Amino acid sequence: MQYRQFGNLDWQVSALGFGCMRFPTVGPNNEIDEPEAIRMVRHAIDQGVNYIDTAYGYHGGNSERMVAKILKDGYRAKVRLATKLPPWEVKEAADFDRLLNEQLAKLQVETIDYYLLHALNAESWHKIRDLDVLRWAEGAIADERIRYLGFSFHDQYEVFQEIVDAYDRWTFCQIQYNYMDEDVQAGTKGLEYAAAKGLAVVVMEPLLGGKLVNPPEPVQAIWDLAPVKRGAAEWALQWLWNRPEVSTVLSGMSTMEQVDDNLASASRSTVGLLSGQELGLVAQVAEQYNTLCPIPCTNCKYCMPCPNGVNIPHNFSLFNNGVMYNAFNQAREWYGNTAEAERASACIQCGQCEPKCPQGIAISQWLPVVDRVLGLGEPFAAHMAP
Repeated sequence: MQYRQFGNLDWQVSALGFGCMRFPTVGPNNEIDEPEAIRMVRHAIDQGVNYIDTAYGYHGGNSERMVAKILKDGYRAKVRLATKLPPWEVKEAADFDRLLNEQLAKLQVETIDYYLLHALNAESWHKIRDLDVLRWAEGAIADERIRYLGFSFHDQYEVFQEIVDAYDRWTFCQIQYNYMDEDVQAGTKGLEYAAAKGLAVVVMEPLLGGKLVNPPEPVQAIWDLAPVKRGAAEWALQWLWNRPEVSTVLSGMSTMEQVDDNLASASRSTVGLLSGQELGLVAQVAEQYNTLCPIPCTNCKYCMPCPNGVNIPHNFSLFNNGVMYNAFNQAREWYGNTAEAERASACIQCGQCEPKCPQGIAISQWLPVVDRVLGLGEPFAAHMAP
């Protein structure tokens, strides 16, 4: 295992961290395959992984309980433990203590090493900030229920910078980052900004939820040009580890094969490993993925609000992801979880959105295609571009 500096702390974190959101299951997502999860995580720890990341809501609230079982038999002393406060569960300031104490009980620990304010965006950050969450967290640090405070993030860069600048005692942050997300959410700009401020940066979604693992043929053809042969997953991971600002990369591993593959990749990692030619190859892959994007939506939201309530950019994003990464099962699941009134099926073809679109997208023609492919399960090839 390779180790990297964790921000300004006098501590080295393993290049690979174990994310506990995708444990193997024996049925529904909340029913974890406990023997296999224990075997996988303890094997990773035995091979040098020393950062374990979970959260209040993972696996329907059972991930923290599972982590408690994993860290018995001396394994707690071998790792630093991270979990997260769910802002959506906070209605009043008293909920901060209630939630943290519940998590301590579920994890069967007296102290959580790294405590994150979970999935912050402008709305959730302002809500808990105004409830004085930072003063509360300092109290929790003082009474040793938590050691260090950070946050995870899902919003635009400007919000990320606001949060970083709001508090001079952040220890770390967690961002979604991969070679397809350089300009998405915090992005490369946020990575560099946080690191320059001395924060450790924990990376989540390094494989874009698994969508970068099995590339379509045009993308694989580019990978095949590389002089050093790597699998698609390792290319994505090494691209991250190549950057000095990245402290650790979380992987939500579901099988022992994934654990072993990622451990092997981490053992080969180092800052500056990739040559300029190889970095150029990764850029070509990202460009190729983008050429597979069928709807040129930039999420500018000029088309919003829809008078009938359709979330147009959201529908297009799900559809584009399904096509680009051949991930229609996931796209259909997320479409099904979208509020019915916001789905493409709610479009009444009024056409009011189309004159507002800078990209000239035939929105009223595309939305029925989105619904037929994601809602009714029809193959995309039967529709192509309207």
